[in-house]
Amino acid sequence: MKPADFIAAIAPAARASMALTGIPASFTIAQAALESGWGSSKTAANARNLFNIKADAGWHGPFWEMASTEVINGKSMLVPARWRLYPDWQACFDDRAKFFSTNKRYAACFKAVGGEAWARVVHAAGYATDPAYADKIIATMRSRNLQQFDKP
Repeated sequence: MKPADFIAAIAPAARASMALTGIPASFTIAQAALESGWGSSKTAANARNLFNIKADAGWHGPFWEMASTEVINGKSMLVPARWRLYPDWQACFDDRAKFFSTNKRYAACFKAVGGEAWARVVHAAGYATDPAYADKIIATMRSRNLQQFDKP
């Protein structure tokens, strides 16, 4: 999917999520773009799962199965995996918001103001191991003018 098409497809759900949760739409859109390759990942295409969230034992909703590359005893291996399956983008964003709001390590995020601050605080809380994770999200926000979606 082209970036402009991806943004147009998910922006309404990101804005609706922002209205309910306070999570900036700019951050949601940029993170979804990074995590899903602008909607081209298999989990995005088959499960409307933009953030590659696995369906662990605590998940009681529908799931989609696809092998995942995991490092086990120092070796990369393909292992069966279940991924959360959502009926639409809104459900994906709502579940992600629930993850952030119910996990104590992300409590500081809800004090952050703006998408760039959210990217930095989420990363500092340990969301991703990529040392450039926040910078990549911020670069996407800036290059695609995603801050426009944070305005009421």
